[in-house]
Amino acid sequence: MFADNTKLWSVIGKVEDSSCLQEDLLKLKKWSDKWLLRFHPEKCKVMHIGHNHSIKYHIEQDNQTYDLDSVDEEKDLGVITTRNLKFSKQCNEAAKNAMRVLGLVKRHFRNSDIATFRLLYKSFIRRHLEYSVQAWLSCLRRDINCLEKVQRRATKLV
Repeated sequence: MFADNTKLWSVIGKVEDSSCLQEDLLKLKKWSDKWLLRFHPEKCKVMHIGHNHSIKYHIEQDNQTYDLDSVDEEKDLGVITTRNLKFSKQCNEAAKNAMRVLGLVKRHFRNSDIATFRLLYKSFIRRHLEYSVQAWLSCLRRDINCLEKVQRRATKLV
């Protein structure tokens, strides 16, 4: 058994604040030892949001020290989070997946009526555009246009 999907965060105002986060990592390691839920050090990552401190963090496993990789983006539960907390990449991925499914519906349901297409759209296409929208909904015009492009293309099919 592994301790997957564990999130740890801290506000780093100064470089000295990073030692507090490193201590929290050590406490998390003790917790994982106590509950026999191991971490995969290769899967553990660090994302610096809003600053460019080049601080290295590490975690210990099986008497070895592993340096944690720093990443600019991470996909978790289907939502892409970037270090600048803009969701343009998430909007593009959602639109790309919805367009792919829309093409599939177009190829396989050529002679469908409006009611059937509406049902297909709501069942297969819209869910890609609305997945976890509470977490990532963007208010940038280019992102809104990206998502609306899928809706315009679907409207043309009817």
